[in-house]
Amino acid sequence: MNTTTLAYMGDAVYELQIRELLIGRNKGDVGKVHKRAIAYVSSDGQSKALKTMMKDFLTEEERKLVKRARNKRATSRPRNADPRRYKLATGFEALIGALYLVGDKDRLEKVIHEAVRIIEED
Repeated sequence: MNTTTLAYMGDAVYELQIRELLIGRNKGDVGKVHKRAIAYVSSDGQSKALKTMMKDFLTEEERKLVKRARNKRATSRPRNADPRRYKLATGFEALIGALYLVGDKDRLEKVIHEAVRIIEED
């Protein structure tokens, strides 16, 4: 499947998972949830998590998918996003989308949990 499509799906899946996590931690305060979610769903947070996971967490197949998505020519990106971080974040989102679409819920949960752990270390 096209990596842009995988990233599009992965963006939605990851954002939903982060919102559920943060709502569970901050019941009733949507403003706080939104502000906290930015650290997880921004290209900075996603690229940081992916860089760390590329070392020894991802499988070889997952690394290949991420590299393929990362290397795809971007047609657009937010003005304030660093191009390298944005490409890494796109690779991360493509991985999330691929895991979701093939129905590998266990691995999807592990990848998201690891990303959250890495982002929260900062």
